[in-house]
This record gives sequence, structure tokens and C-alpha cells, in this order.
Amino acid sequence: MRIVVAVATRHGATREIAEQIAASLRGELAGAGTTAEVVVADAGSVTSFDGCDAAVLGSAVYLGHWLEPARTLVREHQDELARIPVWLFSSGPVGERTKPGEDPVDVTEVLARSGAREHRLFGGRLDRSLLRFPERAMAAALRVRDGDNRDWPVIRAWGRAVARELSALAGDLRPSPSGNPAASPRRAPGVA
Repeated sequence: MRIVVAVATRHGATREIAEQIAASLRGELAGAGTTAEVVVADAGSVTSFDGCDAAVLGSAVYLGHWLEPARTLVREHQDELARIPVWLFSSGPVGERTKPGEDPVDVTEVLARSGAREHRLFGGRLDRSLLRFPERAMAAALRVRDGDNRDWPVIRAWGRAVARELSALAGDLRPSPSGNPAASPRRAPGVA
């Protein structure tokens, strides 16, 4: 089974989430006896999902929206994504939590185009020392404090839950073209 975890990040925090999700997928699938190649790739480097059995797509969130490389990936590959199971995650809320039922992230278009089974919102990390001036100014204007709001146990649990769902779907997934899920352990199909 081949799974690509494609992520758009500005300062690395969302990629760290993607790496944890990928590790959880690998571990849970291996525990279920499923051989899986799980590759984390920058959203802007993925050129195709051909040969992938599933995808997890994620993005940092700025001003309530996914980063452009992730939105572009979904727009340009929506037909391919429609043929495989897809999950989405967002990272970015670093300030006050919103009210229950309020979603601080607008993923309506991404959900519709990707046909994703689920969208999960995770807290983000804000470290002003990593920000460019406009980002620091925005954080100051919004009175957002530095901090790491990523809940690692929740992130890993979600990765395991996705893996369990994939295990249940395994009979319905088409085989990888190579027939060997471990044929290229560091590259997913279509990753430049």
C-alpha cells in the first residue's frame, strides 16, 4: 500500500505534524500486518497521485485559509484524488479557541474538490523568531502569544485511526503498479 502525506508549511511546524501522522500510519498498518510505504512530501512537489492508494493532505492555516501550494495541489489533482481515500488536516490556531461548532478554517472548497473522508484541525505553533516582519506584525495586532498548541497524542491517535480505516478498506484498494509497496522507500509516485 502506498500513501502520500502531502503538506504545505511556512515554518516547519505543520510538516512536523505530517511526520507524526506518517509514523503513526506506518506503525498501525505494520501492526495490522499491512506493508505500507508512507512518504511525506511538500505539497508543491507532488506532481501526481498515480500509484498511490491513499492520501493525507495538510496545510498550515493563515487568516483562515490553507496555503496556496496545498490548495493548488487539490485543484490540479482533484480527479486523481476522487479515486482514492483522502483525509485532510489543518494546523494553525494558536490563539484563543473558537466556540464549539465554529471552524476557524475555511476548507469548504478543499473538502469538495478532494472528496475527503474527514478534515481534522490541530493546534499550531507560533514562534515569532521564525516569522518575517509582516507575520510578526499580524501576530502582534491579533495579540497572539508565542506557544506550541500541537497536541501530539491527539495527532498520533488520529494517524492511527486513519490507518485502521485504511486497513478496513484494504480489500477495496487497487494494488500499486509496481506490486512492491517498498520499491522506493523515500519517494512517492509523482513526487519531484
